[in-house]
Amino acid sequence: MNNKIIILGLVLSALAITSCVKDLDVKPKDPNTVMAANLNDDPAYLQQALAKIYASFIISGQGANGGDDITAPDGNFFTTTRALWNLQEITTDEAICAWGDAGIADLNTQTWSPSNPFLTALYQRLGLSITYANDFIRNTAGNTDPTVMQYNAEARFLRALAYFWHMDLFANPPYTTEADVVGKFYPKQLDENSAVGRAKLFDYIVSELKDIETKLGDPGFSYPQADKAACWMLLARVYLNAEVYTGTAHWADCKTYCDKVINSGKYSLATDYRQNFSADNDGYHNPEMIFAWEQDGINTQGYVGTTFIIESSSDATYIRAEDYHGLTSNTNWNGNRSKRNFMNILVDTLTTYSNNPITETDVTFSACKDKRVFLKMKKSMDIPSASSSGDYGIGVYKFTARNADGTQAANYNPAFACTDFPIFRLADAYLMRAEASHNLSDDLSAAADINVVRERAYGNTDGNILAGQVTDKFLLDERGREFYYEAQRRTDLVRFGKFTDGSYNWEWKGGTPNGANTDSHLNIFPIPGDEVSANPNIKQNPNY
Repeated sequence: MNNKIIILGLVLSALAITSCVKDLDVKPKDPNTVMAANLNDDPAYLQQALAKIYASFIISGQGANGGDDITAPDGNFFTTTRALWNLQEITTDEAICAWGDAGIADLNTQTWSPSNPFLTALYQRLGLSITYANDFIRNTAGNTDPTVMQYNAEARFLRALAYFWHMDLFANPPYTTEADVVGKFYPKQLDENSAVGRAKLFDYIVSELKDIETKLGDPGFSYPQADKAACWMLLARVYLNAEVYTGTAHWADCKTYCDKVINSGKYSLATDYRQNFSADNDGYHNPEMIFAWEQDGINTQGYVGTTFIIESSSDATYIRAEDYHGLTSNTNWNGNRSKRNFMNILVDTLTTYSNNPITETDVTFSACKDKRVFLKMKKSMDIPSASSSGDYGIGVYKFTARNADGTQAANYNPAFACTDFPIFRLADAYLMRAEASHNLSDDLSAAADINVVRERAYGNTDGNILAGQVTDKFLLDERGREFYYEAQRRTDLVRFGKFTDGSYNWEWKGGTPNGANTDSHLNIFPIPGDEVSANPNIKQNPNY
């Protein structure tokens, strides 16, 4: 199934059961829309319905002018991947946004409240994807057709992924499954105690993924559909953060599922790091991509996903999209850029910059031996205020609408990228396994896995490290160098104790120029205030 060519024409019926927020009262827009009761009338309906669930994570809806599934002033602004990126990136050292839209400044400075619109949007969007999945799972339960059984497992995977982000960001969201009947009611959390509810949700996600593991297609069977390898990667990531979610570490389990991915023999690192972020980064051309949200300049248009990252990272003078990113229409939004603090991590100490301070004579950091560096100096690397112009800071041009070799994409559109947004790629299996090995007191194995990734980055062994150099700080920094702008940073910083009250601060964290420690309750976002007000069964997270 290729989401780029399937018409996403199905609206499911149970659209209000995972949230009491009014905006989730979604109604079919077209009297000819296929309803859930008719799903099994035609196999094509099932394929379309499944595609709808996949698409719910990347686009705002379908129909004329986007046909937003959730009412919003700007449907593109509050889509799942775009809101997730904001919460995972501009709350950290990796990015800061210059725009004055409501909620942006709160994320830039870690001063958000339960009324932040990006929190509400992501909370609602994840709930909507869960609801779509529940309805699909309910309507395909008991079907013994092998293809339908696989579709059912894919829907369960997508539901588990949505619950994973809900657990990671909000700790204790409302919980519903296919067993909940269609209709409006007040959903409940798994426990009134946030920590207990989060731990129970962790157990549920793990049990779901283990149950569907053998029911999914073999690794790489039909990109971009979820397969066994995607399931293993999600299990590994859940286990990687298990101590945050439950208080108990699961390093051996994390390593087990990384082993499965690496030993599958299906995947290898892309020769060119940039191919993971180019228009030909899909699983048809890129051996590293395990699971991603597919985008296409012709068939999945919208200022969402990688189009949003590319456009928001460009400006009229320093990081012009048409110069670096390959788009020429509606470019140069001049919003997101990085900070000096993260530049000092990305341009690591094994490069010539350790003894040769960066100057404006090398504005693209070309002397850096680590070829993962896609940065450009702006007017100044210092950011005068948390809301200052996007002309200040460190420009990032990691994602591109061009192919890795610089040529134009097959489905090129001047306004919308064909670049898929990576969720799981092989490099993450190596670095998750390295972190697990380190915590299992096997730094020799950890160094070996890190060096696999760094040899691709350097093109040789110049960046290789020894077992004695594997530390918590190195692991966190290396994940930053490999996965920057991929919506992982906040989760990583929380796991290493560096997001709030740790010893690591960055520009404008806490609202101060050099950064300040913030309270540890911010490691979890609040349940949106509208949800708490509307649903008597929902208890707010502590200290909000």
